[in-house]
This record gives sequence, C-alpha cells and structure tokens, in this order.
Amino acid sequence: MTSPLKVVAVVGSLRSPSKTTALAELVLATLRARTETEARLIELHTVSAGFAGAVERDQVGPEAEEALRAVEEADLVIAATPVFRGSYTGLFKHFFDLVDQYGLAAKPVLLAATGGSDRHALVIEHALRPLFGFLQAWTAPAGIYLSSGDFDGTTILNPEVYERIDMAVNDVVPVARALTAVRATAPA
Repeated sequence: MTSPLKVVAVVGSLRSPSKTTALAELVLATLRARTETEARLIELHTVSAGFAGAVERDQVGPEAEEALRAVEEADLVIAATPVFRGSYTGLFKHFFDLVDQYGLAAKPVLLAATGGSDRHALVIEHALRPLFGFLQAWTAPAGIYLSSGDFDGTTILNPEVYERIDMAVNDVVPVARALTAVRATAPA
C-alpha cells in the first residue's frame, strides 16, 4: 500500500475569494480523485503578516515558518498565482524567496495561473517555469492557465479546463510517487 502524497497548494492571491484559489482547489480535488493525498491549501495573504517584512528566513513568524516548512516537506507542490503586471504577485515571489535554497530540488511542482485575458497565458513559461527551474524543482510539462472568461465569479465554467487539469495531474502523479519512493529509500 502506498502512503498518501503530501500535497501543498500555494496561492499567491492577495484576497479571498479568488479565482486562483478556486483553480487550486479544483486541482486538489482532481488529485484526491486520482490518488490518496494529505492536502493543504496555503493562501499567502492569510500568512503574509508573518513574512512580508522578512529579509531572512529567521525573521518570519511562526505561522509563515510552518507554511514554508510544509512546502519544503511536501511530495508535490501546486504553485498558483494570479498574473499581476505580466508576472506572479510580489507576495508569491517573496514567499518562494524564503524557501530553503534546496527545499524544492527535484520536487514536482504543478504550475497554475489566472489572468484577466489570454494575453497573459505565457506567464507559466516566461515567469513561473524559470523561477522554479532556478529552485531546481521538477515542473510538470503541462501548466494550467485560466483567464477571466473561464469563470463566473469563482466558478469555473470552461469544460476544457477540466481536461487540462486531468492532463497535468496525470503527468505529475507518477513522477511525485516515483520521487517520493526514491527519497524514502535514500540514506539520511
């Protein structure tokens, strides 16, 4: 029997409710339908007081430290952000700046973003993938981008979104399982 995948979704939205949180929740639900998970959703605006002013990791508050540790100890990370001025939010970037330099090395990360229009769809390739490449994470080949037209409020309407999420989840689960097994057998 395999143990549950520890999945942490990090959402860089600056408020609730948010389209980005709705997307992350749908990805988590799809993962739960495919494999056993221990899932956690971290909305950065709820823990930002504990890290927004920190320059170094030892300056973060306890709740932010616990969120950072959860990401570092996860088997799979879902990194989701709204697009702000053509890229991820500053809060999202600052949070990942505080993750240990090797905390995401060889860790599967599923990239997701939301934006006002399809003009921002390349944020996955031009902003998120380079960020997580620098952190030496394994990014799933399929990223998930949704524009405002895919939603009614925070309800996802576009049926193609579900297909994209299925494809991304199908890509990432076997890798997450394999890398988790490798880490479990590696000498301490």
